[in-house]
Amino acid sequence: MGMPITLEVADGSVTQADLDFVFAYFTSVDERFSTYKETSEVSQINRGELRPAQYSEDMKTILALSEQTKKETNGYFDIEHDGIIDPSGIVKGWAIQHGAHLLKARGLRNFYIDAGGDIQVAGTKDGHPWRVGIRNPFNRAEHVKILALTDEGIATSGTAIRGQHIYDPYHPDRPLVDVMSISVIGPNVYDADRFATAAFAMGTKGIAFIAKLAGFEGYMIDAHARATFTNGLKRYIIHQ
Repeated sequence: MGMPITLEVADGSVTQADLDFVFAYFTSVDERFSTYKETSEVSQINRGELRPAQYSEDMKTILALSEQTKKETNGYFDIEHDGIIDPSGIVKGWAIQHGAHLLKARGLRNFYIDAGGDIQVAGTKDGHPWRVGIRNPFNRAEHVKILALTDEGIATSGTAIRGQHIYDPYHPDRPLVDVMSISVIGPNVYDADRFATAAFAMGTKGIAFIAKLAGFEGYMIDAHARATFTNGLKRYIIHQ
């Protein structure tokens, strides 16, 4: 889906076969859901070549989860735009989360999976929580905050990497220019990813939406380089 994937496993028992197994899974997800590949199932659906009865079970699952998320976000999470579906806002987190389950099924307990800034961490690294940075959208070489995470997910939605690719479904022709990025910490990367996407579509109201979600924290950077974050985020910050 046009995103690099990084996997780090801190368990000494990890083998190359373990890594190859998980990357093969991510490749299969990309082959099915990428909007960049003409042969993907998503592309075939968008060209009208497949009927709903022909959709794969994974596709049916993603479409059902997308509809559920649309309801939970008052319509701000919507994978359809101008008759075209792009489930990237939910597939990445879903795939990373499943990849984490695959690693745990192989007996691995301490790892970090990053797909385009959406991250799931498990356990620790050298006995310490994993360190995750929130990048400055105005200077990608700089981190504005360093966070300590264990057995949680974090996802960032913004325009710094992919440009304008998220839309306010209530005003689809109006570019989202008030917010540069919003990072969301949640109990897992699947939930963090889908709610980060919805919160970004809400514009400056998005951080208030995250603040009301039990078990979630957020950090928003607006177009004026001002940061707004939820009350509980401070407990994760180890460097500013």
